[in-house]
Amino acid sequence: MTATTTGMAVGAVLAVSALAFGFWGLVLVAVFIAVGALVGRVISGETDVKGLLDALRGRRSSS
Repeated sequence: MTATTTGMAVGAVLAVSALAFGFWGLVLVAVFIAVGALVGRVISGETDVKGLLDALRGRRSSS
């Protein structure tokens, strides 16, 4: 799937959720999409969890 197709699918899901559930439903669906994308990247090995946690804690890596 290309980035354009993925963006269109995410936009369609967010639009439908906004119409069906209102603003807070839209926010909740957007959070679930972001968490799902993060989990998918971790499982596929594209994201380093330790490096991500260090960045969130404010620790920087020199390498």
